Amino acid sequence: MSQPAALFRDHFGIDEHAIDKTLGTALERHVDHADLFFEYTSQDSVVLEEGIVKSGDRHLIQGAGVRVQVGERQGYAHSDEITASSLDLAAGTARAISERATLETGSKGGAVEISGSGAPPHDLYPVAQSPNDVPVARKVALLGEMDIYARSRDPRIKQVMASVICQLRNVMIAASDGTWVADVQPLVRLNVQVIAEDADGRREIGYQGAGGRTALEAYLSPEGWKPVVDEAVRLALVNLEALPCPAGTLDVVLGPGWPGILLHEAVGHGLEGDFNRKGTSAFAGRIGERVAAAGVTVVDDGTLPGRRGSLNVDDEGTPTSRTVLIEDGILRGYLHDRMNARLMGHTPTGNGRRESYAHLPMPRMTNTFMLAGEEDPEDIVRSVSNGLYAVTFGGGQVDITNGRFVFSASEAYKIENGRITQPVKGATLIGNGPEVLTQVSRIGHDLQLDRGVGTCGKDGQGVPVGVGLPTIRVDGLTVGGTEG
Repeated sequence: MSQPAALFRDHFGIDEHAIDKTLGTALERHVDHADLFFEYTSQDSVVLEEGIVKSGDRHLIQGAGVRVQVGERQGYAHSDEITASSLDLAAGTARAISERATLETGSKGGAVEISGSGAPPHDLYPVAQSPNDVPVARKVALLGEMDIYARSRDPRIKQVMASVICQLRNVMIAASDGTWVADVQPLVRLNVQVIAEDADGRREIGYQGAGGRTALEAYLSPEGWKPVVDEAVRLALVNLEALPCPAGTLDVVLGPGWPGILLHEAVGHGLEGDFNRKGTSAFAGRIGERVAAAGVTVVDDGTLPGRRGSLNVDDEGTPTSRTVLIEDGILRGYLHDRMNARLMGHTPTGNGRRESYAHLPMPRMTNTFMLAGEEDPEDIVRSVSNGLYAVTFGGGQVDITNGRFVFSASEAYKIENGRITQPVKGATLIGNGPEVLTQVSRIGHDLQLDRGVGTCGKDGQGVPVGVGLPTIRVDGLTVGGTEG
């Protein structure tokens, strides 16, 4: 039995017998699918501001949920008490919620025995020491070193805020199809924000973060945390020099890495199975059609070792995979959890994710990015006579039904006569996700993934994700600015 399965057996008394009994209660009526999800998560964080530790906390999340599916209907009940009796009550409640649909559809159910060793199919994040086991004093010392170093980089740095967040999530999933798997999922995140002030009193912020499913040791040495601090300081100082951004229709060059968040929001959500099954996505019913320019290939890959969005198995027990969504401009597939895959006659892709045991899983992205092309990024910039070079994005939003998006760039520059010139602030990119993919005219060879800071929100749930992009040119994009 794998380590997390042993945790639930030894600490909570949940073994194969208890799981079989709970599933049996859920399957007392005819259903399509039933599953159990167990979670025991510990998380701690330390926050430094103005040179002192302002807060520190450690909290636990534990509980279990039982889901029963009949057709398109789901019954779900959960409890923060992991006992055989609470599981049996939750199973009866979930079954009752779905019972109306059961009577209407007459879907088939039956008894089940879980099978397998409980071990995940691969190990994407082998960590010798849990990040939660690193002494708090060492984490405090790390933040103090970051604070001193940031202030030493430039006298204009007036304030420094830094934090380190460590999480260890133990999960176990058992289902009516015999699935039984458990996983231990570490997660680390380092954040730093600085405020720079010039002689005239103008203040600007620079932020940078890093993390992933790794040991904290990767960030305890200067080689791990100094590049993060350097980037935050650089961004703050760049913004001190930024002028208002001009508005208009411009050719835009997106830099590599984090600008992939635009791809995630404007396109990725529209490729999730639930929106397409319901016909509410702009991509619904378009498999096999051209939806992007030639050369545009977009994948979602939950199997990248150590990445923030990666998982050995999703929150339904399905092994994660590399899913090609768009290939050379042609729509090839969607991201699926088990229910939407079943209802659409497709295969689950390992994208059933949930924030915690208190939430239902749904189709969600893992690490989503565009594959590299063959062009030199410098040549791409030189090809633009008058445009915008967007390097880092802040907030954004998208309407799934039509693909319309609005994104604010937190670092951007004018491109004049093929050269990157003046930094600008207040740049907003406005467009339509499906259309913007057809406006991609050049793709660089410099694919980068983000530093490991993404959190995706959907229906009130947040899950860690990754994004990536090579340098690309998008022709004729609407840019909102503050110049005028």
